[in-house]
Amino acid sequence: MPRSPLLTSDDWPESELRAAVLAGELVPVGPCWASPAEPQTPELRAAAARWTLGDPRLIAGTRTAAWIWGAVSRPPSPLEACVPPQVRVHVPPGVRLRELVVGADDVVHVGGLPVTLPARTALDLLRTPANGEVRYGTAESDAVLGLVVSGAVGVAEVLERLSGLGTVPMVRQAERRLRTLLRAAQPALTRYTS
Repeated sequence: MPRSPLLTSDDWPESELRAAVLAGELVPVGPCWASPAEPQTPELRAAAARWTLGDPRLIAGTRTAAWIWGAVSRPPSPLEACVPPQVRVHVPPGVRLRELVVGADDVVHVGGLPVTLPARTALDLLRTPANGEVRYGTAESDAVLGLVVSGAVGVAEVLERLSGLGTVPMVRQAERRLRTLLRAAQPALTRYTS
């Protein structure tokens, strides 16, 4: 069995891992650590998130999924996961859990962890409520923009998926948010597409 490129506080005391970061021998990968020579792939980031999430029924979603896909440089704190409404799980303190209806075609296994696909991730981020414990803000808009700029998802696909949702709550708001985000980011997007 191949050895994981990740180190955790199960392997070494956290103080030693942090000292190795200061010495340049390790870099943080979410809640874990790896060699600076290790490529920061979606598989590596998903494996790091899996270490914290633990339960295989948890699906990495929203900003955690955006981080796994490389749309943002750091994972959210706490990590964000979702489960179908009929699933009951206990999550550790470092995890924010949402109940969502997630189809099998919206999820892929990456590094042993179920992760929402980039298009579904963008939809969920854009449909984040404007009030409540989790609110739509700069972190969510940056994650959506990162998904688009990195090429993980196209604007046309997101708009098509939004229009396919019909009268589901927050759809029209999500479309407005995406259009506003794209208008504000147009100079930056032009640099990446020319």
